[in-house]
Order: sequence, then C-alpha cells, then structure tokens
Amino acid sequence: MRLLRSTDLALRVLMRLAVAGEDANPTTRDVAEAMGVPYTHAAKVVAELQHMELLTARRGRGGGLALTERGRTASVGALVRAFEGEGDVVDCEGASASGAGTPCPLRSACQLRGALRRAQEAFFASLDPLTVSDISAGPTGPLLLEISRAPQP
Repeated sequence: MRLLRSTDLALRVLMRLAVAGEDANPTTRDVAEAMGVPYTHAAKVVAELQHMELLTARRGRGGGLALTERGRTASVGALVRAFEGEGDVVDCEGASASGAGTPCPLRSACQLRGALRRAQEAFFASLDPLTVSDISAGPTGPLLLEISRAPQP
C-alpha cells in the first residue's frame, strides 16, 4: 500500500510541529520549503489539519503553526484513515476517477477483495496505538529540527 502524498505530508507536518519549541511557530511557507513541497499543497494539508483541530494557524506578527494537544495525542492510524479514506485497495466496480472503468468480471466470486480489505485494516490497526508524539520522539526529533534549519537552495 502506498500513502497519498497528502497523507505523508500531513504526518511530517505534525511531526515537525511536535518537536518545535514553544516559541518556534513556523509558517506554512516555512514548512513547505523545509519539506520540499509546493506551498499550495502544504496549505491544503495545513487547512485540513486545522479543520481537524490538530494544529492552530495564526496570521501576522507572532503567528505561525502550532500543534494542539489533540494533535500531539492523535492516533497515527486515525490520521492515515482520515487522509486515505475508507475505500478499497482495488477498484472492483470500475468506478475509477475518470469514470471510464469497467467492472471486474470476477467481482461476484473473488476472494481477493476481502483479503486486501483485511490487509488494509491490519495496516491501519498496526498504526492505531502510535501517536504523533510517539513517532516524533527519540532520534527522529533532533533530525526533524536539523532538516528544518538546513539552508534551502
């Protein structure tokens, strides 16, 4: 299973904010530059995280992004589910994004769909006990801070 780019970025933004000091409130632009992603993509992810009440975003002098307590204790599994959605790993019904898909002829008797669904749920379940604080601790935290301080080309 491969995570969507927005899921990956959301987790990295939260991890970065988890190790930020009380006085260090990076802006969305700072985060986008440090992560090497387009500002517009980072802004969409930050807006969704703010809507989920996992971070706060303040404009102007002294503004920036800050992790909320809810964001610090958020389950990684729940975050991945929220960004990835509850859809199946495979599109058996042919309802592709373009709408031009053809339903799989095996869909009425196939056992693969169920097996993949169970594997997907096991993947999410393995992430459920982890929090943003957990995945930001240890050697990860200092590295996140170092990456954020690295000069951008």
